[in-house]
Amino acid sequence: MTNQPFDILILSNGPGEVTTWVRPVVKALRQELGDDRAVVRISVVLSPCPNASGKEAAIARSYPEVDRVQAAEHFWKFLLWGKTIENWDWRSRGVVVFLGGDQIFPVVIGKKLGYRTVVYAEWEARWHNWIDRFGVMKAQVAKNVSEKHAHKFTVVGDLMLEASSQHSTVNSQQSTVNSQQSSVPSPQSPVPSTQSPVPSPQSPVPSPQSPIIGILPGSKAAKLAQGVPLTLAIAEYIHAKIPQTKFVIPVAPTLDLQTLASFADPQKNPFVKTFGFDSASLIVSKESTQKSVLQTEKGLSVELWQENPAYGLLSQCCICLTTVGANTAELGALGVPMIVLLPTQQLDAMRSWDGLPGLLANLPGVGSYFAKVINWLVLRRKGLLAWPNIWAQEEIVPELVGKLQPQEVGEMVLDFLAHPEKLDDMRNKLHSVRGESGAAQKIAQIVCEEMGK
Repeated sequence: MTNQPFDILILSNGPGEVTTWVRPVVKALRQELGDDRAVVRISVVLSPCPNASGKEAAIARSYPEVDRVQAAEHFWKFLLWGKTIENWDWRSRGVVVFLGGDQIFPVVIGKKLGYRTVVYAEWEARWHNWIDRFGVMKAQVAKNVSEKHAHKFTVVGDLMLEASSQHSTVNSQQSTVNSQQSSVPSPQSPVPSTQSPVPSPQSPVPSPQSPIIGILPGSKAAKLAQGVPLTLAIAEYIHAKIPQTKFVIPVAPTLDLQTLASFADPQKNPFVKTFGFDSASLIVSKESTQKSVLQTEKGLSVELWQENPAYGLLSQCCICLTTVGANTAELGALGVPMIVLLPTQQLDAMRSWDGLPGLLANLPGVGSYFAKVINWLVLRRKGLLAWPNIWAQEEIVPELVGKLQPQEVGEMVLDFLAHPEKLDDMRNKLHSVRGESGAAQKIAQIVCEEMGK
């Protein structure tokens, strides 16, 4: 690598990619290349995504390793004409790093800027002729690549595992500093009440008698409208059978507590009564040592965890209740057992599909019609909606699709808790379908090699 100044342009799109792919890669790039912005400058350009919340740019700007960020609404002008909304200057040498979106984007932008191109390919690698290097999650991604392009492929491992391990390291350091102030009981202590704080990543793993169950209802209204009342009703059912069970919601960074709580209010969400759920009220804690909670009418307190990403917390969960989407990929990478819920009490309510189905379902005026057709087709097909199942090409985590009832799902959770060997089996299968850790550092090394060319 020369001492000539370089630009690194990272292309990404949705909230999952920005949090779990971009974050560890920019950290690794700075560790490898240093913090001198006169030598290496890192820019992030976002492309549109059906699952985007609109806050992805703000999240990327919060990373100290990043120098410039352009939001998704300005992407097409940049792709077509090579001009950013702020008219950024570009150095004569650089590398485009693809971390989400369409793999044609680095081809086009790399040509316009005259930069080398590096693509992180999780499951599929495209445009072999025009991309300079691929970092792939597993060797299978490159198994059908022609001998002519084989030299471009390097197995780097699983970026999502890298993201979770970095966060666990930070939490471990924080737990060591705060250990004397910790209120988490020891294994010999009495079983904590549902009001007590969720254990930190360094706390003892919960026993079957005091399980922690994570609830991930999504971050967008299309999922939250049904997901919040359904999962809270399931939690109430389980809590009635095992009162010491703790429940926690890792709140998406793009979601505020008041908005989340509104989906548990029958005055604001007509689906609340659909699942036989009464309501829940938001109780915002004024003490730094306590978490805010959703308090249901039946007396269940569900803690709201706002630290992000919540990998340490999720790793403590015996099982999670989640909707389809990026949540399933993150839980799969962590090896956390889950039940994937897709309630269809109203066929046009679910509009958060990836790709073209998501775009059609959200079209003004006709989106409701497309949503009904898409969801009707989903009901006619066999599973494989959760990312771990798609990776494995078999249903290793349960996918429940249809007019779900809290009691039925609650009984499934109780069965898992009564048979921990089933949870262990699911955990082992989740680990088996992912790649190795260390991907971010390997991608940074590939970027360095390309900078030298």
